[in-house]
Amino acid sequence: MSSRRSNLTRLVSALAVASLALSACSSASGSSTPGSSSGSDSSVAGSAAGSSAPALSGTLKVDAAASLKKTFDKLSAEFEKEHPGVKVIASYDGSAVLATQLIGGAPVDVFASADDKNMTKVTDQKLITSKPVEFATNRLQIAVAPGNPKKITGLQSLTASDLAVDLCAVAQPCGAAARTALAAAGVSVKPVSQESSVTAVLTKVESGDADAGLVYRTDVLGAGGKVTGLDFPEAAKAVNHYPIAALDAAPNAAAAKAFIALVTGAQGRKVLASAGFGAPGA
Repeated sequence: MSSRRSNLTRLVSALAVASLALSACSSASGSSTPGSSSGSDSSVAGSAAGSSAPALSGTLKVDAAASLKKTFDKLSAEFEKEHPGVKVIASYDGSAVLATQLIGGAPVDVFASADDKNMTKVTDQKLITSKPVEFATNRLQIAVAPGNPKKITGLQSLTASDLAVDLCAVAQPCGAAARTALAAAGVSVKPVSQESSVTAVLTKVESGDADAGLVYRTDVLGAGGKVTGLDFPEAAKAVNHYPIAALDAAPNAAAAKAFIALVTGAQGRKVLASAGFGAPGA
């Protein structure tokens, strides 16, 4: 009897130990190390945060200097590819023209100017209170017919009486830069016309209506051989700095912020550099 009682006691003890072991294993499998718990929680939190960000949509209106047309057309297409819910509508003209339109109440999301002066006109009106970001620079060249048939060698050549020279209007960034460069060279030129945008000057040279015109080097590169570009040392005295900013009353503020990030980011720098623009501050 005593032997049976002893065996029963041992059996009960063994079952109790087994039960405790199973309980411990179950507890261990239900928990994780501090590191893995943190990672899992972070992953879930990150996923939740990402899913809560609304996709961009609607129309994004961009006003940009005429010299930015080809690059901004490329960047607009890239932006629409990244954000299929957004349609970019870009308008290009002389920066002074665009600034006047903005001050007049044009509903625009983003303004990209070819100089600080015309951006300042807009910020002075409190239409933009954030700090504009410089994203590119540009320099002038003398645009002439392919092969330079008039044998122009520099700004001094533009004073020849038989030469038809076209310039941007002085209110435009390209016009202000042209006058700065001419003054640095001690040269006075009477243009046959004063255009509202740099692309208008380029068109006059391409068509033969002008023998020469002062345009940006990016315009010469973009002309695809229709003109020849001549460098001149005084261009270093008249570098244009390009700022970009979102309007305070931007109808699509979220898309405006994302577009500016694209322009000022790696992809934007790549596209701008391939078109001949200099780096910010250059």
